[in-house]
Amino acid sequence: MEWNWNYVIWSALICLISLVWSLRKNSYRRSKLPPGPKGWPLFGNLFDLGSLPHRSLEALKQDYGPVVWLDLGSVKTMVLLSAAPVEELFKSHDLSFINRITNDAMRSHDYYQSSIAFGPYSVYWRTLRRICTSELFANKRLNETMMNRQKSVDEMLLWIQKEAERGTSGIIVRHYVFPALFNMIGNVTLSQDLVDPQSKTSSDFGIALDGFHQCLGRPNISDLLPWLRRFDLQGIRRKMDQDLGKCLEIISVFVKERVKQRQLQESSQQRQLQESSQQDFLDVLLDYRGSGNDEPAKLSEFQVTIFLMEMFIAGTDTTSSTTEWALSELLQNPEQMKRVKAEISSVVGANKQLKESDTDKLHYLQAIVDETLRLHPPAPILLPRKAVRETNFMGYTIPKDTQVLINNWAIGRDKDLWEDPLSFKPERFLDSKINYKGQNYEFLPFGAGRRICPGLPLAHRMVPLVLGSLLHHFEWELCDGVKTIDMRETLGSASKKLELLRAVPKRKMT
Repeated sequence: MEWNWNYVIWSALICLISLVWSLRKNSYRRSKLPPGPKGWPLFGNLFDLGSLPHRSLEALKQDYGPVVWLDLGSVKTMVLLSAAPVEELFKSHDLSFINRITNDAMRSHDYYQSSIAFGPYSVYWRTLRRICTSELFANKRLNETMMNRQKSVDEMLLWIQKEAERGTSGIIVRHYVFPALFNMIGNVTLSQDLVDPQSKTSSDFGIALDGFHQCLGRPNISDLLPWLRRFDLQGIRRKMDQDLGKCLEIISVFVKERVKQRQLQESSQQRQLQESSQQDFLDVLLDYRGSGNDEPAKLSEFQVTIFLMEMFIAGTDTTSSTTEWALSELLQNPEQMKRVKAEISSVVGANKQLKESDTDKLHYLQAIVDETLRLHPPAPILLPRKAVRETNFMGYTIPKDTQVLINNWAIGRDKDLWEDPLSFKPERFLDSKINYKGQNYEFLPFGAGRRICPGLPLAHRMVPLVLGSLLHHFEWELCDGVKTIDMRETLGSASKKLELLRAVPKRKMT
């Protein structure tokens, strides 16, 4: 009898791995874990995720309740599907679940080590957080950079106006909003415009950024079965190396130019002039000096580049997607479109420019932003957390290193929390005390607790300004022949439309 030794070896290896997985699984099954579906040997519940995990996970609530246990390959996972367990986590166990899961994609270019979004809870992370809170996103600094944001919005309106004057049959809205936001962040961080809609830099960064989000959002067999990591079977690590590398390359050019400029300004007179002028975010980061107590003495160029890149990621991609979702909803709800345009005209004036300072008076516009974030949260599943110790959570014993997924998308559509949850009804937020600042656990588009999105104060200003300006300056219509808008979303770390919104801007008649 002739043996196929490759077959024998691989069969034995699979059996051994399955046995180890089963023994490991049973070792903590003795503890009291949340309920969940049975999984396959070795793969666990991997096949329960589906192509859109936030939707697939929501369906588990009916059978298993608001706290569900999954074995995703070798990764122990707890999924929260309702506001009550989320409130318990953030109020009573924030520090117990403070760390992030470091997946294979985040290891690209050692990204996770310098990231404020994905980095481990550490002295370095707390240093970055303090810089954000006290320096970058403080009201005083945001007020100082208000005119920079206004300038970028005005440029966006001029770009679109040129297309409207040509009698365009429709524009892809994202292609004009994204570069405007890129410039907005560029002015806040670097004190300069960076791109225009035809810019190769804008196009390259947008493509690379889309790839970055796809790599972060796709389930990766290398994370679920770490022994396969070296093979990169899905090519996610290779694609992340390419896309993240492109993003870092684009941002690092600006950092290196500023460092060179500062080196040329080392004379006391020039330095004094520089210090007396208004600093942008990049200056603040380059000027940082630690005060001891294990803090870093200063930030390296690479760390500064990572930080700025995350500013561009958070400030461009999520904001442009939220604007696109909101305009899509309004185009399908003409009465709400009419109401918000009337509010803007009443507060701002029919022929006057909408300014950032106006947005706090535009309550219905703010309600539209809130309702868009409820139905289409930027992160359908909040960035995964990781248990730093074994924790008793709602009567369950959650092992150390458990991954925690908070299904933001499911909570925003929970019929027990929201009346008529699938309908777009901004009115629900009028005269409501619910907001997205991290204290209302049924509505957490920016997260909560110590790891709430640090850029929330900036996003709070940017989204209403961009959306309100588009609505005030133009009349928007669907393209000829289009009756309804495709509202499906794509898979990724951020919620994006599967089909980008194409609409017709028309100049308002004065």
